[in-house]
Parts: sequence; structure tokens; C-alpha cells
Amino acid sequence: MAQVHVPLLILGSGPAGYTAAIYAARASLSPVLVTGMQQGGQLTQTSEIENYPGFEKITGYELVEKMRLQAESFGTKIIVDTVVSSDLSKRPMEITMETGDVYTCNALIIATGASARWLSLPNEDNLIGCGISACATCDGFFYRDKKVAVVGGGNAAAEEALYLANLAAEVILIHRRDKLRAEKIMQERLFSNPKIKIIWNSVVERYVGDKEKEGLTDIVLKDTTTGVQSQVAVDGVFLAIGHTPNTAPFEGQLEMDEFDFIVTQPGTPLTSVDGVFAAGDVQERVCKQAVTAAASGCRAALEAEKYLGQLTPG
Repeated sequence: MAQVHVPLLILGSGPAGYTAAIYAARASLSPVLVTGMQQGGQLTQTSEIENYPGFEKITGYELVEKMRLQAESFGTKIIVDTVVSSDLSKRPMEITMETGDVYTCNALIIATGASARWLSLPNEDNLIGCGISACATCDGFFYRDKKVAVVGGGNAAAEEALYLANLAAEVILIHRRDKLRAEKIMQERLFSNPKIKIIWNSVVERYVGDKEKEGLTDIVLKDTTTGVQSQVAVDGVFLAIGHTPNTAPFEGQLEMDEFDFIVTQPGTPLTSVDGVFAAGDVQERVCKQAVTAAASGCRAALEAEKYLGQLTPG
């Protein structure tokens, strides 16, 4: 167990964290980046990316690996560890890691991201990226003219289904109740789209498929009212049951909204605590894209540079 002081600590190794590290390192801030449990963040679960500027096609893993190498090339020190608790009232601030190491810092960028909620069914982990996704805008293109299912009943599920209807041959929306939570206007669009079919009062019981062969081929549904099971052939399943921000280590330390996303001043990475900046999905509830996360990481680094400059005039 060690105690280390750094001027700037960055938590998270997705596009927001690595972009913040690149900008901070180029500004000679000597940043230290802690990767977190899932190195590379949610992007590593995306099989192929075609909408990130500069790359016609690249896997999520390859993209964040290029970001990592670029951050390191400018002098970022990368630590493989996970934050478990924090004391942001101290100066310098104190961050405790899973290994027991304690980092103190003058400025902190939180880019710990959010975790998509999964159904936690057998075979799910094996088929993520091979038929199971939590992001239609990321992966929908690969299901052009195919049959897909969306699981959920809120605005996110409605948006995913409508987006996929522009690409897929058929979209099945699966909801566990007999009415949707989505806004009325979203429901009207769903009901009027001839490519979207809704299966009410149903939940996914099982995935059928083999990652090493054809990937996902079918899903087994259970009627929540009768208990009757049925098997439906699909090429892909998109889960739209929400995201959980990775903010537990900062509970009680920062202002958060009702869903535990970090609250930032509009259009900025500024949080309720001076010297603490939030970037990426940890504070973004709507537009969860690699390119927007990278942009917020850039803003966080620029604000951190300004803040640290004010601490050491001249």
C-alpha cells in the first residue's frame, strides 16, 4: 500500500478519460490515469465502429487502444486499478484504490462512465457484441435488413426501436407490461410504424446462439401473465433498460441527480466541488457516443489546466 501525490488524477479509461489525458499531458500537467475495472470502458463491447471521425471501420477495442498509446506517448502515467472511495473535502483531495493505494491530487477528472444494464441471463456475456448490444446507434448498422428485438418500455427503448426501423427489416419491441412508459408522442410513432411489432407482457428468458459459430439466433420469451414460453428467431437484441453511472465512490461528495449522474454546470465539466471535473457518460444522460465523450474529456482537461494554473500563479 502506497500513498502518492499527483497534480492531476484522471479516473476512467474510455474516450473521455483518454482524451482528457492527451490534452492534459500535452499541457505538461503530468496526469496519472487510473483505468478502472473495465479498461477501455463500454466502447470495448462494441464490435465495429464506423461513425468515429477518421476511421471508416475500427473495433471499439482498437480505438481505445490507439487512444491509450497516444496518451502514453505524451507522458500520461497509466495505473491499472479501481477507485473505491474518495474524500473530496480535503486539500489535496484523497482517492482510495482497490489495491489500498491512496492518491492525493490537486485536481480530479472523473470519467468513470456508466454501465449498461443487462439482463444477467446465461450466455449473455458470451454474446455481447455477437448479437447482443445496448446501443442501436453504435451497432444498428450491422443489422441492416435483418430482424432485431428491442427490450424495454421507456423513451430509450422507443428511440432505439424507431432508429432501428430505419435499418432493419423488422423490429420487435418486447415489454414486460401491457403499456409503455414512453412519452405519448413516442408511442404514437411506434404504433404507426409498420416495421415495428410489440410483444406485450413478456420477458426474455434465454438467449440461443453460439459466439464461435453464428452468434445469436433466437430468444426464448416468457409471457408474464400465463408463464407460456415461446421461441423467436432474431439476428440481434438491443437492451434499452437503462444505464447505471459509475459514481458510487463519490456518493455524498458531489451533487448528483436522481439517477446518480454527476451534475455539471450546463455546457461545462464543472461539478459542485472546485477542482473536480466530470466528463463522458458519468454526467451525460442523453447522448452516449464516443465522440461526445471525447469532446467532454477535452473540455475537462482544459478546465483542469485553468484551475491548476490559478493555484500556482506564474
